[in-house]
Amino acid sequence: MAQQGFSLSVFTRARDMLKYEGLRSTAWRGAKWITSRSNPYAEKPLSSVYKQDVLAVDWTKKRDFHIQPLISPTGRPHIAWVISPPGRSSGGHQNAYRFMKFLEDAGYDITLYLYSAWEFPRVSIAGIQHMLASNAGYPTLAADYRLYDPEIGIVGDFDMVVASDWATAYASARYEKDVPRMYWVQDFEPFFFPAGPDYVVSENSYRLGFHGIACGPWLAGKVASDYGMDCDFYDYEVDSSRYTRTNDGPRSEILFYARPTTARRGTEFGLLVLEEVARRRPGVVINVAGWDMSKAGIEFPFVNLGTLDVAELPDLYNRCAVALLLSLTSVSLLPLEVMACGVLPVVNDADNTRISLDNNPGIDFVQMSPSLMADHVLAALDRPDAIEHSRAIAASMAGGSWAGPGKKVVAIFDSVIGRTASGA
Repeated sequence: MAQQGFSLSVFTRARDMLKYEGLRSTAWRGAKWITSRSNPYAEKPLSSVYKQDVLAVDWTKKRDFHIQPLISPTGRPHIAWVISPPGRSSGGHQNAYRFMKFLEDAGYDITLYLYSAWEFPRVSIAGIQHMLASNAGYPTLAADYRLYDPEIGIVGDFDMVVASDWATAYASARYEKDVPRMYWVQDFEPFFFPAGPDYVVSENSYRLGFHGIACGPWLAGKVASDYGMDCDFYDYEVDSSRYTRTNDGPRSEILFYARPTTARRGTEFGLLVLEEVARRRPGVVINVAGWDMSKAGIEFPFVNLGTLDVAELPDLYNRCAVALLLSLTSVSLLPLEVMACGVLPVVNDADNTRISLDNNPGIDFVQMSPSLMADHVLAALDRPDAIEHSRAIAASMAGGSWAGPGKKVVAIFDSVIGRTASGA
């Protein structure tokens, strides 16, 4: 019952895969795509981390990652940043790249180690750079790219090593030189897994003695209180140069962010809410973005937008009156971004959302009952002051910029590495 609204050409993406990854990797992706639409795609335990890295690191024996004098011959700090291969629509990667750009502009050199323990899809530096260059969500970096090899680990003279998630933390810990280690903490990743090997290994990554930088106070507080990890944080922000309110007329559409491959985004629960909304309000326009939901068995009419480039999002947001946005772990940036476009976000009510979003009065925090959430979605559509309220919540986001968080993150890096603000 979906109305198709894809912005990315399947044929163009297939062509790029063949060019940069080869026939076998493209065939694997195609088989996974077909399988994921007929059966859930299940990962095997510890399949996303190299066993060599886990075996090489004993978290019970703490290393002292104390500050060393800069060893870069140019005097510019040189970071080895270990990260999984970025994806076209990966908000976490786009966020990390945003701050890498701030660091480069502040005088840091970065070598990116692309970490992927899977045989497929094949990691191609040229293919990834091609994707990044054509994607509005990623800034252009001067960084050098390398493929991580677990047989040799990180090689070279670096002043700091940065991990991006639980798997890369072990690779980062293996680096032999006693230089600072940073952990770019973007979510509480043990929650990604049931009790089992992945939960244990991801949880222990917070016990490796790294200095953390987290997205928001909820996450920083959790790893600090539960694991004794030194962790700073930067605040959520919105880029008002991209996300702005342009539609001052009446709105009657709904937005829902769906990502069924990421359980923490609560897709199936959100669909229950929307089914009830559609039952009570036949004909309402429900936009579903984030993932192709054409084969999801949804039984109410909806607009299937699939994966969108960030440049396409403001126009979509400006058509909508209300957005249903669920986050069961660390909150995404979507609530603030849709607010900047005049959309009222309906968000699940929990510590992770209220603390991260600073109890923002423009956000409707609702307990996770499908019927209750449907009440609030429909109430947002029916507000007699809808236009005035849309103006007000957009005004509360006006002038937003990542410059402040960027400056804070650079200062944290400077402090940890022992560098003055001038780089002297």
